[in-house]
Amino acid sequence: MARHGYHGMSMRDLAKATKRSLASFYHLFESKEEILFELQRTAFESLTETAEAAIAAPRAPRERFEAFVDNHVRFFCAQPDVMRVLVVEASALPPNQRAVIRRLKQRYFKLAEHVVAELADKRSAEVDPIALERATYCVFGMLNWTFGWYEPDRHGPPEDLARTIVDCAEHGVAAAIVNPGNKKKRRS
Repeated sequence: MARHGYHGMSMRDLAKATKRSLASFYHLFESKEEILFELQRTAFESLTETAEAAIAAPRAPRERFEAFVDNHVRFFCAQPDVMRVLVVEASALPPNQRAVIRRLKQRYFKLAEHVVAELADKRSAEVDPIALERATYCVFGMLNWTFGWYEPDRHGPPEDLARTIVDCAEHGVAAAIVNPGNKKKRRS
């Protein structure tokens, strides 16, 4: 699925790649939609569970943010094909399954949004909720698109990548979500 895309692969291809007969593969999964759904559901549940554990210990806001980012980076560096499928193939699911995945993504997003808000709070108590949402999406932009360029041999180990993302985000997050009423109006 990661190599050929959801629409570019068949159940026969999947059975062959996993060294199973097509009949035994259909015994496990009724359709490739079910496979995509299970892959996404399992990944988001696991990612959320490990992220919750990573940020559970009471720590300073930067440490909690670092723990969240490090968890995300390590999860996907260990499973780059899963990351590619989660990012690229999200819209291939039928509406009812897409709604389930959307709820799982929202739960994970809210977890991230909380640690982003904590990171900014150390500088200002006035956080604009729309700017917070935007900043959190920007953090996910850095996190999720690493599958397109990250090469451990060239760019360093996952912990170096996580540290770079944390540094980039920390120095821009607080400025991006502080209540715009306290800043000069920007010209459009």
